[in-house]
Amino acid sequence: MKRLWVSGYRSYELGIFNQKDKKIEVIKYALRKYFLQKLESADLDWIISGPNLGVEQWALEEGVSLRSDYSVHVSMISPYLDFSKRWNENNQLAFNKLKDKVDFFGATSNSPYQNPGQLRNYQNFMLQHTDEALLIYDPEHPGKTKYDYDLIKKFQDNHAYQLTLLDFYDLQDLAEEYEESLHSDF
Repeated sequence: MKRLWVSGYRSYELGIFNQKDKKIEVIKYALRKYFLQKLESADLDWIISGPNLGVEQWALEEGVSLRSDYSVHVSMISPYLDFSKRWNENNQLAFNKLKDKVDFFGATSNSPYQNPGQLRNYQNFMLQHTDEALLIYDPEHPGKTKYDYDLIKKFQDNHAYQLTLLDFYDLQDLAEEYEESLHSDF
């Protein structure tokens, strides 16, 4: 069984503030392409991500969309209860809709946010319950995903754990590929 942890930039870190931003299409294209490569080589059973706005939710959406054609399960794991409590109403609604669509939802802490230890426990849970990670992250442009990236790199010192990074150069190449695919359909 192959379990993939997917994380990356938050939407605001990418300057994305509405759901019609073209950058979302490119990121979803990149995620879908990666997932399809794994699925077609029978190398993916679970797509596991967090609830953060941005790459994590887009990855879960793409995973859910692939279930009709592939045998893949999708899981959203939250670092604590009431994760979306402080979000605006639209973001909470989107979170709850997505939560209802995934195969499994759980939280690594049974209480609302209390301290940073809950986030560290979440990261450790993700490392212990996945076989590899995909991060849409560029170490030259740090964001909150830096904490996951650094922990994974440290974990790799003592464990066989694959990390795939899609950085801004990769995303630029994929954006061009995506544009070409749109024009070749006509």
